[in-house]
Amino acid sequence: MSRVISKVLSPAMQLWLRSQVEQVETLELSIQGSDRQILKGHVSGVMLNSNRAIYQGLHLGEIQLKGENIRINIGQVLRGKPLQLLEAIRVSGAVAITNQNLQASISSALLGEGFKGLLETLLEHQGITNVSHLLESYEINWEGAYLDNSYFILQGNLTHNSETHPLKIKAKLSLIPPQTLQLSEVEIQGIPDLNSHEIKPFSVDLGSDVSINAFDLDADKLVCQGELLIRP
Repeated sequence: MSRVISKVLSPAMQLWLRSQVEQVETLELSIQGSDRQILKGHVSGVMLNSNRAIYQGLHLGEIQLKGENIRINIGQVLRGKPLQLLEAIRVSGAVAITNQNLQASISSALLGEGFKGLLETLLEHQGITNVSHLLESYEINWEGAYLDNSYFILQGNLTHNSETHPLKIKAKLSLIPPQTLQLSEVEIQGIPDLNSHEIKPFSVDLGSDVSINAFDLDADKLVCQGELLIRP
C-alpha cells in the first residue's frame, strides 16, 4: 500500500464512510491507485466490505461494493479537511437484507415513506381516485415486514373514522432487469375502500440511479446485485 493511501486517504475515506451511516459493525476498505494518481485527486478503485450498517434507520446486512474512477478533493484532505466526492460515481456490488434487518427497520422514516408510496401505488392501480386525500384520513402503524420465499409481507394497523383494522399487504416480487420491480399475486386486507383484495400485477420503476442485475429472494433473505449512482 502506498504511503498516501495508508497515511492519508484510507483514514479519510473511513471517516467519510462512517459519517454516511448511523452505525456499522465492520468496515473494510481496499483502495487502488498510485501516489501520483491520488495526488491528482483520482482514485482508480475502492472495494468495500461491511456488515450490519444502519443508514437513515434502515438496517442492512452484508454489503460488498466496488467503485472505480473516483474524483476526490485530495488537496483539502491533505490539509485535514473532510473527504468529498467531486463527481457522481457508479458503484457495483451486492447488498443482503434479512427478515431480522427488515423488522429492525420498521420504524425508519425512510422505510415508512417507501411503504406509504407502495400503498398509494396499489390504491391508484386499483382505480381509486383522490388517493392522497384518502391516505390523509388513514392513520397507519406498521408493525412488521418480512420475506417468505418469493413473497414480501407487510403488516400493521389502520385507523379510519375511529375504527382500527388489521392491515396486511402481500405480494410476490420479481425483477425485470435493470430497473423494474414486478409485483404479482397482490393481496390487501384491512382497507375498507377496496372492493377487492386481489389486484392485477403491476410494475414499479426503481429510477435511473439504480440498475439491478440479480435479485435473489429466498425464505428469509433478499440479495440484490447491481449498480447504484452515488452523487456528491
